[in-house]
Amino acid sequence: MNPRLITALAVAGVISAAAIVIGALGQRSASAEPVALSPGVTAPASPFEGATTPPGVRAPDFSLRDQDGEPVSMRALRGRPVVVTFLRSKCDESCGPQAQQIKGALNDLGRDVPVLAVSVDPREDTPSAARHFLEEQGMVGRMDLVLGSRKELEPLWKGFAIQPQERRLEHQARIALIDARGFQRVGFPLDQATPERIAHDLAVLGA
Repeated sequence: MNPRLITALAVAGVISAAAIVIGALGQRSASAEPVALSPGVTAPASPFEGATTPPGVRAPDFSLRDQDGEPVSMRALRGRPVVVTFLRSKCDESCGPQAQQIKGALNDLGRDVPVLAVSVDPREDTPSAARHFLEEQGMVGRMDLVLGSRKELEPLWKGFAIQPQERRLEHQARIALIDARGFQRVGFPLDQATPERIAHDLAVLGA
């Protein structure tokens, strides 16, 4: 047999065997609940339905105005869980669904908690446009839009790792839950958020 062909077959056999071993290990790891870290030690199960944020990540503080010109700050909301999301008042794609997911979560929870929607399009998000959005979504009195200039809002976008609206780039659709001490605890991309999951995690944070 051609020596080159023998070598190629041998390499292929090694790669195939490695793939089988890796696949078996991956399947075993995925099915293990909870994951064993070492003999007698297991990873603690998260009480949350959403993705947990690494410990110690504080929500950025700010002092800005809402759609009614009223002052709003993160520090003033300490002592209770807070929902933070990111939207633009003239958005016709992800923003309405975000508001409705949160609305459903508050209904499921059976009580309101503070909800802040941080503008990701300060040029378009005027107070009147923000008020119109809240009226359309049935969230008047249940959600405040945090408004400001791009310079004022950039620290919030960076603090929550959010891509704002750009001319050729859609903003990120994300819902974050902040605990009573002001730390980011849970995050939901829009495609993973449901009212039930958000309400569950708010209940855990408020317990």
